[in-house]
Amino acid sequence: MQKCGQINTTVPDNISSSFNATITKPTTPAKTSTTSNITSIQQQKRLLGVLHKHNHHQQIQRKRSYPKREPIFILIIMRLNLKAVLLLLTVAVVVITCAVYMRCAEFTFPRDLVRHWDPKLYAVGGGLDLLNNNIDGGGGGVDDGGGGGSDNSVPLQDIKCLINQEYTINCKRDEEAHEIFVPFSFLRTYFDISGSISNPSSPQTLDVMNNEIGGGGGVAEPQFLWMHSTAKINLPKAKYDPRGLFMYFENYNVEARDRVKCISAAEGVPISTQWEKRGYFYPTQIAQFALSHYSKNITEPPPRINILENADDVRSTWHIPKTSNLSRIWHPKFNSSVIQYETAADFDSAITLQNINQAMDLVLSVDLLLITNSSSLLVTIENHETKRTYRVHYIPADLLLSVQDDNIYYGLGGTQTLNKWRHLTRDLHIDVQKGLAIDNPKKSQAATRVKRSDLRVVSIAFMGIGFFDNVSLSTSNHLAHFYDAAEWFIAHQDLRTGGWPNPVRRSLNGFAELKPGWLSAMGQGHAISVLARAYWHSGDKRYLKAATMGMKPYRVLSKDGGVLAQFMDKYNWYEEYPTTPASFVLNGFIYSLLGLYDLNSTAPSFIAKEAGKLFEQGMLSLKKMLLLYDTGSGTSYDLRHLSLGVAPNLARWDYHATHVNQLLLLATIDSDPIISQTAERWKGYMFGKRAKHN
Repeated sequence: MQKCGQINTTVPDNISSSFNATITKPTTPAKTSTTSNITSIQQQKRLLGVLHKHNHHQQIQRKRSYPKREPIFILIIMRLNLKAVLLLLTVAVVVITCAVYMRCAEFTFPRDLVRHWDPKLYAVGGGLDLLNNNIDGGGGGVDDGGGGGSDNSVPLQDIKCLINQEYTINCKRDEEAHEIFVPFSFLRTYFDISGSISNPSSPQTLDVMNNEIGGGGGVAEPQFLWMHSTAKINLPKAKYDPRGLFMYFENYNVEARDRVKCISAAEGVPISTQWEKRGYFYPTQIAQFALSHYSKNITEPPPRINILENADDVRSTWHIPKTSNLSRIWHPKFNSSVIQYETAADFDSAITLQNINQAMDLVLSVDLLLITNSSSLLVTIENHETKRTYRVHYIPADLLLSVQDDNIYYGLGGTQTLNKWRHLTRDLHIDVQKGLAIDNPKKSQAATRVKRSDLRVVSIAFMGIGFFDNVSLSTSNHLAHFYDAAEWFIAHQDLRTGGWPNPVRRSLNGFAELKPGWLSAMGQGHAISVLARAYWHSGDKRYLKAATMGMKPYRVLSKDGGVLAQFMDKYNWYEEYPTTPASFVLNGFIYSLLGLYDLNSTAPSFIAKEAGKLFEQGMLSLKKMLLLYDTGSGTSYDLRHLSLGVAPNLARWDYHATHVNQLLLLATIDSDPIISQTAERWKGYMFGKRAKHN
């Protein structure tokens, strides 16, 4: 009984009550016997067994009904960790697979990514080379005789090229041909060369086909054109004539250059922005403008001229508002009639020549005299492709160029220009083009460029009070532009120095800055070339006088305000930039010599003698110093490597071509072999030739 009392468990009420009743039920001692005791003990054991079974069953039910719960954030972390592990395993497998695959010795790009290169295409022989064969192996390409062409060639493999132990680039390797192929994009920059795919119908491609295949019959294919220089060599057709073409300047179109802001309506010459954005008169550029138009007048056919009004035999019907007046009167000075007009200042009162509809003939010429500040000339131009209309105003004001919406204003000068006859020549296409460039300063002129063939003149109108005569539109008027420039040189020459000052600062790396007012031997020489031709063409001695005065700076040292420098205190040199120390720029020096030669050939003997002396001194210096500019593969722009003791200032290919063209021209007037031989050697540099090494 004591054992039963030691059981520590929870017993159900029904079983507990029965158990207690059984235990506590009183018995009569007299009736107690051994049998009854044994029976009672057996019953108690059976009851304890039932209790143990019941407790075990109850514990199992609790475990099944109430499982242990984990916190929910632990479950979320477990799910995320599982996904991350799977992702990392996937990435690791991909990376390892790619690394092993890329390092495999048998790896090549698929055929659709890299062409199969046949080494035979690079074998030069039989008049055929890469330029005459299809790299893909088809269309007339070289076949290996097996019928498959380049299909049997081994694909190229990637290889890193170490360039002079400085950096690496991606190249291709052909193991069969023991060849390495380097990207041309690298070669272009590294060796300063050019290349492009030609059009099969281009003249260059056809010339190569005709020369190498025997002429005709061949099918022109695209070719890769390798060029060391894109600059052009102009071979002289005859001895240089100071009265004729100036070098190859008929190919120049100065007014269309991006660094030309506009053509001044007051002066008729270019306004440069090369060294100062607001614009200034640059004598060298003005002379080039003049010489290009002079040369074009010789090479181009006569212009087509459409006379709109001359107040005599050609009279147009003008639209005259009721409040305006127009009359044709006799002018004794001109011995012809002119038109006098008077209107209000507004556009509605303008006297207008309407419905002109003139295309291509876009050079306006007019004799004009304005009386009041409110007087003006207005030309309406339409782009017949875009239907946009431009109104170009020429007004008596001190401004270069101003734009408001579709209105483009050019200033003819201030009040000092009133009551004076002037001949105005304007290329309307250039005037519109420069106006568009000013109106869109963030865009390049190429982006705002309008084709000449897209423009047509709609109307011409006059407002205010004034006179006009000889209104015409033409395809060109080169001599008018030439004489505008010649007049500029007369009006702006410094009578004390005889020079044409440059009104801007000029900085050359390593040299002292040139302050505004510096003179340039190149500008002096160009100006003399213009004035010598103007004198020969017109006979006007004003041009001869100005050209003669233009020689003064040739005799004055650069440090004293002239353009003369000396090399080794012995050889005279005319400086394009009068720097300290001397820079000895080659192309500007030769241009200065041509100006002296032009004056020597056109001026009277007493002037020609002085010009000839300066020319001969310069030619002697050129012959003695010319080889100092030879680098063995090109030329130096100047001699700063001698003046400053620095690296040579190598000439760009366009400047190198200028050196060659200048020497070829000089060779027609001076037979010294050093000029012609040097020109030929320098010309070879443009085609990849180099001086021999030891």
